[in-house]
Amino acid sequence: MATQAVTKFTRLVVEVHPPVARISLHNPPRNVIDLAMMDELAQVLGEIEAQPKISAIVISGQGRAFSTGVDIAAHTPDKVETMLTKFHCVIRALIATGKVTIAAVDGHCLGGGAELAMVCDMAFTTEMAHWGFPEIKLGCYPPVAATALAALIGQKRAADLILTGRSITGAEAAAMGLANRAVLEGQLAGAVEEALKHIVALSPAALAVTKKATYVWDAMHFDKGLARAEKTYLEELMKTEDAQEGIAAFLEKRKPAWKGK
Repeated sequence: MATQAVTKFTRLVVEVHPPVARISLHNPPRNVIDLAMMDELAQVLGEIEAQPKISAIVISGQGRAFSTGVDIAAHTPDKVETMLTKFHCVIRALIATGKVTIAAVDGHCLGGGAELAMVCDMAFTTEMAHWGFPEIKLGCYPPVAATALAALIGQKRAADLILTGRSITGAEAAAMGLANRAVLEGQLAGAVEEALKHIVALSPAALAVTKKATYVWDAMHFDKGLARAEKTYLEELMKTEDAQEGIAAFLEKRKPAWKGK
């Protein structure tokens, strides 16, 4: 199949071979999602959405990590609103796309990286990948996970991961329902290709309409929930001394001194 032209990117490696588009996060060494990557993700998702012959999008990470999450330096008071707006634009684009989205997770898949993976239609992971939402350790919380994780894995499990910030293996993520399947090292590409084999045999138009019908109820709740989680993040969380202390401590490579306010 012929490769279709796509814009060149600095934070992504993009390959478009209809009916499949592949987006690989590329910000060594751990594919941190900075503002530049957010802009590029929003742009490429828009370009892919406009191509009717594409049925599926595969998202992975270059090297030994899917992504360790959103750039902590973008959580400072002068940048946090822009960061949330840009990142949630990407999340909303992934949820709204008519293409079938598949996350291929190896290595670290944390914070915003795990949020990217969890909103994909399917996710395949290596058994020893590291999944987690560690934002609470910085005095923050993950708005996307706070909005939608309970619907995926149940309230108690979601509370466990979000409120403790602990990491789990890919095998645990699959057992919880965060991923469709966990495979041994070296088998990830094969698991993704097996799923793609079924998808690319189907009508791209039918898949898009079916996705719309399948998610219409959840999408309404998600959109309202994420807007509220984002508002709470900006107007309440980021005004606490502890949130500012947690971010500062991380950037200064020291243990945070919580004040409880």
